[in-house]
Amino acid sequence: MTTIYHNPRCSKSRQCLAILEEHKEDLNIVKYLDTPFTKEQLEQVIDLLKIKPIDLIRKNEAIWKEKFRNKDLSDTDLIAAMCEYPKLIERPIVIKKNKAIIGRPPEKVINIL
Repeated sequence: MTTIYHNPRCSKSRQCLAILEEHKEDLNIVKYLDTPFTKEQLEQVIDLLKIKPIDLIRKNEAIWKEKFRNKDLSDTDLIAAMCEYPKLIERPIVIKKNKAIIGRPPEKVINIL
């Protein structure tokens, strides 16, 4: 089973989903704006991605600029911000078994298939 944390309004997320469908992946599609991450889920995803929480944040989002930019935030603070404002999370995220990738560009997803 391959899980994609998907935002249907995002062109990159739609392109990544199309690649997964072309490869006939058995998909679990999670619309993370409708079903936000829990703190524990997001921590697990960040661990699988092998990145820091700041690397998962969309820094051009208005919410980031208005509420968080130029503040000294801990990893815990960043994870809490992403849970409260899931629009801050870079997308799409694809997980297969114990591997995860941010699908930007969408073709990167092929690396974990």
